[in-house]
Amino acid sequence: MPKVWAREQTEEQTTQRASDQEKRKQDRGKGCGLKRWMQAVAVLYILLFFPVPGSQYEERTAPEAGEESMQAEAEEVSGREEGESADDTGCGETEKGSGGNEPKPMIAITFDDGPDASSTPRLLDGLKERGVRATFFVIGENIEKEDNRGIIKRMQEEGHEIGNHTYHHVDLSKLNSEDAHRELMMTDGLIREITGEETSLVRPPFGAFPDGMAEELDKLYVKWTVDPLDWTTENVDEIVQKVVTDVQENDIILLHDCYESSVDAAFRIIDILKDEGYEFVTADRLLIE
Repeated sequence: MPKVWAREQTEEQTTQRASDQEKRKQDRGKGCGLKRWMQAVAVLYILLFFPVPGSQYEERTAPEAGEESMQAEAEEVSGREEGESADDTGCGETEKGSGGNEPKPMIAITFDDGPDASSTPRLLDGLKERGVRATFFVIGENIEKEDNRGIIKRMQEEGHEIGNHTYHHVDLSKLNSEDAHRELMMTDGLIREITGEETSLVRPPFGAFPDGMAEELDKLYVKWTVDPLDWTTENVDEIVQKVVTDVQENDIILLHDCYESSVDAAFRIIDILKDEGYEFVTADRLLIE
C-alpha cells in the first residue's frame, strides 16, 4: 500500500474516532442531563410528601395541621359545654307524662250494665273528646232495647272493647252449667250479629261463675281492682275521690254507664288521672301486656 494513501487513511480514521468520541460525549451529556432532571423531580416529590424536619415544607404544613387540631379540640369542648348546659337545665330528662320516650303507667276504665239509650251516647262523646278507649261489658237484653244496637256498633267503630255481661244480668253461680252457657251464648250472638266479630272478654255479674265454668270458656275473664260502688250513690265527688285515691298502675276501674252520675264521675276521673300521667287502655291490652 502506498505511504500517501496510508497516511491519508490514518488521518481519516483519526478524524472519525474524534468525531465518534465527541458524539459519545454529547450523548453522555444528554443522558446525564435527563438523569439529573429525573433525580430533581424525585427529590421534589420526597420533600412534598415526606418533609425534612426544619424544611420550608414542614414549616408550611405544620401550622395547617396545628390549626386543624386546635379546631377539633375547640369543637369537642363546645360539645361538652352544650351537653353540660342541657343537663343543668334538665332538658334531657323525661318524666312521667312529660311526653318523653318513657312509657306511661297504664290503667283501664270499664263500664258494666249498658248500653243505655241516654247515658251511654253521652259517655261515648266524652271519651272521644278525651281520646280514651274503654271496655264495655254489655247486657244482651239492653242491646235489644230502643236503638241500642247502634250504640254497640258505635263502640266498635270508635275503638272500644266490647265484652259479655250475660243476657239477663243474672248470677251465673246460681245457674246450672247449661243455663249459664246459654246466657253467654245469647249475648255473644247479638254482639257478633252487630259487629261481625266474636267477643273475647267476659265479666259475669257479681264476678261469679258456676264451678269450673271459667276454665271451660274460650274467653278472657276480666275482673276489677278499683270499685267505688258507684251504683249505690249519685254523689259524683264521692265516686271520684274513691277512684283517684286508690288507683295505681295496671288497675282496672269498675263503673256503670247506665247512671248519669257515673258518667259525670268518669269524665272527672279521666281528666285527673291523665294529668297525673296515666294512659287509659282497653282491659284486654292491659291484661295481655
